[in-house]
Amino acid sequence: MTKFELIPYDTLNARQKELFNFQKIAATLADYGFNCIKLTDDWQGADFLAYHLNGMTTLRVQLKSRICVQKKYIGKNIWMAFPHKSFWYLIEHDQLVAKVEEHTDWLQSDSWQNRNGYSSVSINPELLNSLADYRLGPVYGAILETEKPPRVLPDERVD
Repeated sequence: MTKFELIPYDTLNARQKELFNFQKIAATLADYGFNCIKLTDDWQGADFLAYHLNGMTTLRVQLKSRICVQKKYIGKNIWMAFPHKSFWYLIEHDQLVAKVEEHTDWLQSDSWQNRNGYSSVSINPELLNSLADYRLGPVYGAILETEKPPRVLPDERVD
């Protein structure tokens, strides 16, 4: 039998990390009734499509490794998916921009004003609180370079 080994996230190249993260968010969204299809290019700003089992809901999702707002997504009905402290967040981009404007000074930054976007690894408590309704189930395993994969205890193994 083949021995499966966890792979360190920081050993992956950029493309591999994107695919790795897609698999993680797709697993979480499956718990909410979504089937996710990875796109080969950013089709209309989306990295992947999330189809709900109700047959009526399709989300165009941009996957990020941290919270991010970008001017190019305004008015495009793009949903932003990003991990933060072991949980996924999924929110429509324009709603995220409104929350960022209300709870931070990011939209006054040089990054937003002159480079058309802002991202951060940290989220202040007010903004994080406002995102509570958009928090999804936990990230399965490690996803960021600074995180370690969960350890499996001997009695948790399935032989």
